[in-house]
Amino acid sequence: MRITWRFIAAARNSYAALYAACEKYGYILEPADSPADGGDLICYSLNSLDYPIYVEEIRSAEQITVVGGPHASACPEEVCKIADYAVIGEGERTLPRLLAALEAGEDASKIPGVACRGSAPVPIDHSVRLDAFPSFSRMKGYIELSRGCPFSCAYCQTPCLHGRRMRHRSREAIVAMAKKYQDARFVTPNAFAYGSADGRAPDVEKLRRLLSSMPKNNIYFGTFPSEVRPEFVLQETAELITEFCSNTKLHFGAQSGSDAVLRRMGRGHTVADVYSALEVCKKTGLTPVVDVIFGFPFAKDEDEEATLALVREVTRYGTAHVHYLTPLPGTPLAGSAPRDILPEIDKHLGQLALSGRVTGSWHDKF
Repeated sequence: MRITWRFIAAARNSYAALYAACEKYGYILEPADSPADGGDLICYSLNSLDYPIYVEEIRSAEQITVVGGPHASACPEEVCKIADYAVIGEGERTLPRLLAALEAGEDASKIPGVACRGSAPVPIDHSVRLDAFPSFSRMKGYIELSRGCPFSCAYCQTPCLHGRRMRHRSREAIVAMAKKYQDARFVTPNAFAYGSADGRAPDVEKLRRLLSSMPKNNIYFGTFPSEVRPEFVLQETAELITEFCSNTKLHFGAQSGSDAVLRRMGRGHTVADVYSALEVCKKTGLTPVVDVIFGFPFAKDEDEEATLALVREVTRYGTAHVHYLTPLPGTPLAGSAPRDILPEIDKHLGQLALSGRVTGSWHDKF
C-alpha cells in the first residue's frame, strides 16, 4: 500500500512527529502536493483555519482519506462526512494501527482514537509514552519535551488533543537527541514546566539537571515553539536561560492585561504575574516576547484598553506578539463571536507595528 502525506506548511511539526512514528513501524510516507500525486491512501493534518480550504479536495479524492490534527480531534463527526477516517488526538500509535488494519483488510472502527463513516469514534487514547517514539524524524530538528497541559484556557485546543496531564520525555532521551543538532530547539506547551509533577509550578532542580546535561552546542529554550507561562518566569528559571542557553529572548503568554478577562478565560495567572515576569527579564537581561489576544467576547472596553496598556509596557523592553481571538472547535469558546477591536486600539497597534515592537495579526481571520 502506497501512503502519501498532503504537504501543508502549517502542519510541518505534525508531519515530522508522525513520520518518525510511522518509520518505526516500517511505513514509508511520501509527501504529496495533491491527491493527483497518486497513492492508495492520503493523510491530512489540519487545524481549524486550514480545514475549510481542503474540504472539497478531500471529498473528491479517489484514495482512502485519513484526516488528523486539531480540527479532526475537535470535530470528528464533521470530518467523517468528507473523509474515510479521522484520527483523534495523538497519532503515534493510532495512525500505524490504522494503516496496519487497512493494509490487512481488517475493521479499523474499533481502534482507539479512530472515527470512520457510519460509526461512533472509539474513545481517544492519551497514554502514549513519549520515550517510546522518536521526537521527530530526521526531516525536522525540533525536540519534543512534554505533552498535555493542566490549565483550562478557554481558547486553547491543547487539552483536547493531549489531555490535562503533563507527560515528559526523559532527560536522557532529550540530551541524546540534542547532541544530533548544532542548534537544538524544543517543542512543549510550557518549557519551564519540564519535569514538574503536576505542571502547575516549575521544578527548578529538574530544569537545572536537564539544561546542565545538554551538549555544548546552541540550546534554544523558552523561545518559539517552547514558550513559557508568566508565573513560571522567576529569577531562578530565567538565570538557567542565561547560564546554559544561547537565546537572549524569552517568549511567554500574557493573553490579556485584565484580571477579569484572565479569570473568565480560565488562564490561571494574574496580570501581576505578567508584570513580574517582565521585571525578571529586565533584571536578567532577557528580551521578552509576549503573546496577547484581543477580541474575547466577554471583554469590556476597559479590559481591551488595559491589554493595550500592557502591550505598551511590553514594548519598552521587548516585543508584543498580538493575536485576534479565533474561537476553535473543541474549546469552551467554540462558536462564540469575538468582539470587534476598538478603532483607537487598532490605530495604536499599527503605530507600534511600524517600529517593529508589535508583530502578529489582530484582525478577524474568518
